Amino acid sequence: MFKAELLQEIRDRFHHVDQCPYQGSRIFFENAGGSLTLKSVVEVSAHFASIPDNQGRDNPASRELVRVINKAREDMMTFFGVSEGVVFTGESGTELLFRLVRAAIFGSAEGGNVIGSTLEHPATASARSQWSPVAGKENISIAHDKDQAMVTAEHYLEHVTAETRVATIIQTSPVVGMAVDVKKIAKAIRSKSPDCFIIVDSIQHAAHGVMDIGAIGVDGCAVSGYKVFSRHNYGVAWVSPRLSTLRHEKLDGTADNFWELGTRDTGTFATFSEVVNYLEWLGSQLTDSTDQRTRLETAGHAMAEQEQHLVDVAINGAEGRTGIRDLPGAFILGGADNPHREGLVSYAFANKPSVEVVSELNERGIRTHLRKADYFSGSVLTPLDMDSCIRTSFCHYNSKEEVLMLLDALNEIISA
Repeated sequence: MFKAELLQEIRDRFHHVDQCPYQGSRIFFENAGGSLTLKSVVEVSAHFASIPDNQGRDNPASRELVRVINKAREDMMTFFGVSEGVVFTGESGTELLFRLVRAAIFGSAEGGNVIGSTLEHPATASARSQWSPVAGKENISIAHDKDQAMVTAEHYLEHVTAETRVATIIQTSPVVGMAVDVKKIAKAIRSKSPDCFIIVDSIQHAAHGVMDIGAIGVDGCAVSGYKVFSRHNYGVAWVSPRLSTLRHEKLDGTADNFWELGTRDTGTFATFSEVVNYLEWLGSQLTDSTDQRTRLETAGHAMAEQEQHLVDVAINGAEGRTGIRDLPGAFILGGADNPHREGLVSYAFANKPSVEVVSELNERGIRTHLRKADYFSGSVLTPLDMDSCIRTSFCHYNSKEEVLMLLDALNEIISA
């Protein structure tokens, strides 16, 4: 858990930590919907939005834009924890995952199957279901363990064959917050299908732990800027050398491993460098190492530890407050003692509709989110015969005091 002084320094680096410009004082527990934004991100974004020059010209401004972009690409590689392959930007993490999955489906050997799980976000699930039949490949959707809200290597091994061409894995569920063992799943897949293209959705995980894509043996990964302390309207992807040159949309005359379409906003790259700068700063507060990657890893571990403490307080209670698990009629998705939970708790009450709880929390200045059994969350909620749940999602800049205020409010709402 962060010391009070460091936590305050962390909070000071973000916009709207405890104030909403449209509501006033509020506690932000909607981090799975989008993290708070770094102040430095807003500053550099505004700066580059004002620059009229384009990239690739022979003038000082253009050369500086290119330098910023090249530096950002280096930062992206460090962030993902990779030393080879290609990083590039797009409109969103969802768009990028669609492109990666589609390229892998059409670029892999003919026939066979494409596999993923029901724990996944529609970004990968929809890409599989839409493009697999067009390519003449069977789409297999593995049912996750509904009680644990998890999918494991064993689940994949039941369905993967030597004919599996493409596999998708979600690193952390944005509905229930369970983190899966991507490395173990990837190893299991390759034990049966060594040449399978494996693509990981790290959008939910990116702000809550260490990104170490280079160590898990996959071919593609994407994150969204707005979910990792930056702004909306861009995502960042990494592809392995072998995936990078598969057929994909690109401009004629560009390199086979070039993925960006049109002139991307320099501010996009600059803001992601600010994310990496922030993580490096945070890591520097906790390690004596001057190595950038080591600092990022240190920051990731520390963020995960801070959030685990907040989750434990929320579920089990503290300082005389009753935890969510002991409130009347409480049901916690995935189980109260699930060790795989990463930064959020989703729950419901037998005696109070979730929509009313979310509304009453908001009236008290506590921002949470109602997850419905729709195309985003239905694959998780419907097997549990639930039409909705309350998602309370934390980030490392949240405090124990804020969680205690949540518990006070929930006790009042459920007891009323």
